[in-house]
Order: sequence, then structure tokens, then C-alpha cells
Amino acid sequence: MKITKVIQPVMLLTGILGICAVPLWVGGVFSKVTESPAVNYCPIQFPAIREETLYTNRPVLKDWSEDDIIDFFGPCGYDPLGKEEIEAQRAELHRNLREAALDEL
Repeated sequence: MKITKVIQPVMLLTGILGICAVPLWVGGVFSKVTESPAVNYCPIQFPAIREETLYTNRPVLKDWSEDDIIDFFGPCGYDPLGKEEIEAQRAELHRNLREAALDEL
């Protein structure tokens, strides 16, 4: 009889701790993925910007069929035609042109 009185509170406490521990642990795992709960990150794919429009006021993405696809992991609202992406693709174009010029030497 005394054993049952001791086991019941221990089982109850273990059950409560087990239920609470799972959400806390899961929350810790998700905090490693995002810097804050307000920021969501997503894998995004989009075509590169056409080189002939890269320096215009209205850059245009290439067609999906051209197989020049960029795999990006970042903020879910990332704009493939935004200032950051335009600057990144301009820098890549300059690198490629420099490498091509050096290869010709």
C-alpha cells in the first residue's frame, strides 16, 4: 500500500516533466534555424537576371528553360530582382569577365 502511494506521485511528476520537456527541447532546435521568431528562412529557386538588363532600371529574369537557376536559402520574402541580388549578380559577372580575360592571356 505504501509503495503505491509513493509510485503514483513519482509517475505523475515524470509524466508532467516529460510532456513539458518535449516542447522546450523542440523550441531549442528551431532557435538554431532562425535568428529570431520573427524571421523566416526558406529555400528559394529563381532564374538569374538577364545580363543585358543587369544595368538597366528594370532588370528581367531569364526564362526557367535556360537552366541558369539560383538556389538560395534566406528570408522567405527575398526579392530576386532586389538591390542585393542585382549587386551580387553584377559582381559575379565582373568576376567571370575578369577570369575570361585572364584565360585569354
